[in-house]
Amino acid sequence: MSLTRRTVMKGLMATASGLGSGIFMPALSRAADRPLITHGVQSGDIDQGGAVVWSRADRASRMKIEFATTDSFKNVINGVFVDALPESDFTAKAFIDGLPSDQDIFYRLAFQSHTDPQLVSDAIIGRFRTAPTSARSVSFCWSGDTVGQGWGIDEARGGMTIYSSILKNRPDFFLHSGDTIYADGPLAAEVKLKDGTLWKNIVTEEKSKPAETLAEFRGQYKYNLLDKNLLALAKEVPFIVQWDDHEVTNNWWPTEPLTRPEHQRKKYKNTNMLGMVARASRAFHEYQPMRFFETEPGRVYRKIAYGPLLDVFVLDMRSYRSANGENKQTEYGPDAHFLGPVQLAWLKRELAASKATWKVIAADMPIGLMVAYDFDKNWGSEAVANGDGPALGRELEIANLLSFIRAFFDRSESKEDSLVL
Repeated sequence: MSLTRRTVMKGLMATASGLGSGIFMPALSRAADRPLITHGVQSGDIDQGGAVVWSRADRASRMKIEFATTDSFKNVINGVFVDALPESDFTAKAFIDGLPSDQDIFYRLAFQSHTDPQLVSDAIIGRFRTAPTSARSVSFCWSGDTVGQGWGIDEARGGMTIYSSILKNRPDFFLHSGDTIYADGPLAAEVKLKDGTLWKNIVTEEKSKPAETLAEFRGQYKYNLLDKNLLALAKEVPFIVQWDDHEVTNNWWPTEPLTRPEHQRKKYKNTNMLGMVARASRAFHEYQPMRFFETEPGRVYRKIAYGPLLDVFVLDMRSYRSANGENKQTEYGPDAHFLGPVQLAWLKRELAASKATWKVIAADMPIGLMVAYDFDKNWGSEAVANGDGPALGRELEIANLLSFIRAFFDRSESKEDSLVL
């Protein structure tokens, strides 16, 4: 065929038509430039009309979320966006409200590049069910302590299979009552078991030493999200999370100096606990699908209203406590704070105002308090608990709370109200 002006023009027009219709996908040749979703999706703090949705990208980008009541997304009922920035380690989360109650909600999440809006990540579809407005059965699973005591992800053993067991039960939500990570518990590549076999941990750089820096605390959460079971659960079931000690270090209080023999064995470089708590708290809030309080950004305690039958009161028994000690104070004061007076007043107020049949108080520590805080000291039997007799030390707050609960419900006209501690 001879090359003429007409054939050249027809070829150019065909090429232009192909580009416009998407037949030639320029973005495909730039696949490496598209954002990636690095650690799946999560939802949390569910209520009758909304939930928090979380994800993380590998670069600065815009997280875009669409919601629908079916996985076909034929009728999108809402859509939001949040920017994932370096300041938050490219994590992003949004609280979505205005959703129908007691409804399966499907969300489609993807990241759009800041440098080129035409570059969009592959999407992930997650789901949750909003809380009901009328009475129905509610189920939830409860646990704590992830990757503790040196037991990490052994892929040959199926990884963290407890999360697949939870998913099989299809609860309305999963309540994680603290020690969501073990920031002070480094992992060894292999642990010899009594039967002679080896537990083989995945070990990342951040999990090879106790966390101190912000990057190391962030790496603790990234490690957990390497597990396929946890990723699958988080995509299908909303979480309600709180923290305890190992999100920072063992049995900490805010102003404790990092000078105990335990701290020295862990080779912390900086003895300033408050600075380490600040970094740990930032990473915790970046990586958990929980609500944000503008007036107190680091706040953990909150109430989750899950329909007319259930209110969940999530406590923080770490951030407001006084120094750990022998716990022998006979009168309540700053040196016997546990929840602290502000959180204690909040809890009483919310319990009194709650109309839910069941009031679940999620405590990250048992109310049977352990006195021992330095296991390098031997306090004998007195180190276990204060024993019988009047409340002492931090027990004064718990005794005051239990007395309030009993008196309040004794006055209540409704005999159907009940409380779970």
